[in-house]
Amino acid sequence: MNYSFKQLWNRAFLFVGPAWSLLVWMIWSSGQLVTMADKMTFIGIVIPGFLMVYTSGFFIERWHHKKKTARS
Repeated sequence: MNYSFKQLWNRAFLFVGPAWSLLVWMIWSSGQLVTMADKMTFIGIVIPGFLMVYTSGFFIERWHHKKKTARS
């Protein structure tokens, strides 16, 4: 592998991020979110969810690195 995990993870999110945004926009503008409570719940799940998925990659990298160095 020529790149570090961090570089590959960030590049993956460069492509996933716009697709995720498009999906969020499609759901938001579809009329399915009628009340303000629906919209706040949607935003309260989507934004933290995206951030959690993004940061989980770095936790996985750290865990894998610790596991790899413990074996050596």
